[in-house]
Amino acid sequence: MKNRLKVLRAERNWSQQALADELGVSRQSVNAIETGRYDPSLPLAFQIAEVFGLAIEDIFSREQD
Repeated sequence: MKNRLKVLRAERNWSQQALADELGVSRQSVNAIETGRYDPSLPLAFQIAEVFGLAIEDIFSREQD
């Protein structure tokens, strides 16, 4: 799954740690999501969308072959 998390975070000048603190996860989790090594659970995806004030589809998209 692709995502725009790094771009959205950078637009707000948030560190990975700041976003992690807001979400209640580790900085390593944020890094893993940003780099595509980890797909967030549905509840976490909803929480991320809420933090950014966007729909899940505006942050995450299916990888196209």
